[in-house]
Amino acid sequence: MSTENSNNSTQAVRFRAEIDRSLRHPVMFFMTSGAAWLAVSLILGIISSAKLHAPGFLDGCAWLTYGRVQVAHVNTLIYGWGFQAAFGVIVWMMSRLSRQTCKAAGLILTAGHLWNFGVTVGTLGILFGFSTGMPWLEFPSFAWPVLLLSYFAIVIWSVIQFKVRPEGHVFISQWYLLAAIIWFPWIYLTANLLLHVFPGNPVMAYGICAWYKSSLIFLFFTPVALGTAFYLTPKVTGRPIKSYSLAKLGFWSLAIIMPWAGMQKLAGAPIPYFIPYLGAAATILFFVPAFTAAINILRTAFADMETVNNSPTLRFSIAGVFGLIVMAFAAVFLNLPNSTLPLTQFSLSGYGFEILALYAFFSFVMFGAIYFIVPRVTSREWLSSRLIKMHFFFSLYGIVTIAIMAIFGGLMQGHGQEKWEQPWIEVSLFARPYAWMTTIAWCFILFSNIFFFLHLTFMWLRLGRRSTHPTLLASVHGHSPHGEEGDIDNVGSGTASAH
Repeated sequence: MSTENSNNSTQAVRFRAEIDRSLRHPVMFFMTSGAAWLAVSLILGIISSAKLHAPGFLDGCAWLTYGRVQVAHVNTLIYGWGFQAAFGVIVWMMSRLSRQTCKAAGLILTAGHLWNFGVTVGTLGILFGFSTGMPWLEFPSFAWPVLLLSYFAIVIWSVIQFKVRPEGHVFISQWYLLAAIIWFPWIYLTANLLLHVFPGNPVMAYGICAWYKSSLIFLFFTPVALGTAFYLTPKVTGRPIKSYSLAKLGFWSLAIIMPWAGMQKLAGAPIPYFIPYLGAAATILFFVPAFTAAINILRTAFADMETVNNSPTLRFSIAGVFGLIVMAFAAVFLNLPNSTLPLTQFSLSGYGFEILALYAFFSFVMFGAIYFIVPRVTSREWLSSRLIKMHFFFSLYGIVTIAIMAIFGGLMQGHGQEKWEQPWIEVSLFARPYAWMTTIAWCFILFSNIFFFLHLTFMWLRLGRRSTHPTLLASVHGHSPHGEEGDIDNVGSGTASAH
């Protein structure tokens, strides 16, 4: 019997290795090109932040004015880094959980190049003055069909793999990933059709943009990050998720509540009175799916604190979950209709919340996934635990500083805006010290991510060291944590019964 179990285990290991080999090129392409776009976004973020406290900085370049470079910074962060990191994780996780090798790696890779072409052309269009002026949809209007087409070509194979998977349990990670795959075309196509193909009243155009921004955060980036965290936490610790029922509650509350969010940005606009407050209420209620998921993940992780302290994957992922908790508190605090919402509606606070969602939560979980996935698809280990430590601590310091400075700087700016009798130049000075700190913090994050990009590139070139143990931030009694070493897919399923 033991011989039979040993043979089955060996076959399972070989099959997982075969899946990883089939995904090596598309996964590494998305993660490496995403990291490159992240570096571009951070450089643009530093320039735009510097212009808030030093307007004459690089004023000789028309294509580096604040209105262009800030927009390019946000769009490259979303479509260059965010989506490509999500693509790499979705493609790999759906193959692993569906137990299917990838038979369309070439087509996915081609679609990935098409996506990068669309992002490149869109970014250049923004910098050279062809922006649409619609928040988070500023790429020239010819770019969105290219991105949508390449999106379908990338993710359709993950849906097919789920459809033809062996009969069995549908993991909670798959719930979140499939939902994100389906929800994005709905929100992206709806927004672009109503803005570019069937344009209407400009007031409602702004409302559509606000709804799109909110939906992109809550219905794409959030489920991708939560699905990833629900996979990685039990996988690395070797322990099942504490409560599968709680996980389902978090999923359905996200699906039911969050499509209503976003319209709070139209408070005071000439639209039906209840619509902005419905959006504010939905955003405030984000704490329900956020806290149910966060508590579930943290209870699972903290059952093995030694592994959390030493695993790069868990260290980044758990930091991202704490980012989700802070994001949930910020969603409540910034959207109180009769107190903070009027102050934050047109200030830096909105940018602070977006950075919380895109970086403190989503990006940290993606970094954890990258540190887990890359050694498996390259058959190499990370070169340096010191570089991983630098990446973590500089990123953590930088993103905490940016979130605090942007949110509270925006509140101060909002108080200044309420004093309508004073000159606008005095209002802008309220946010100046916060902009200084934000610029410094972005420099720290850029510094850490340059080394992250180089580290990742070395891994794609297969220059990493050969090892049977994962790279750790510290030794654990002379051996590695069983979860990262064992690599058993059903432990990472997110079910209460798997062990």
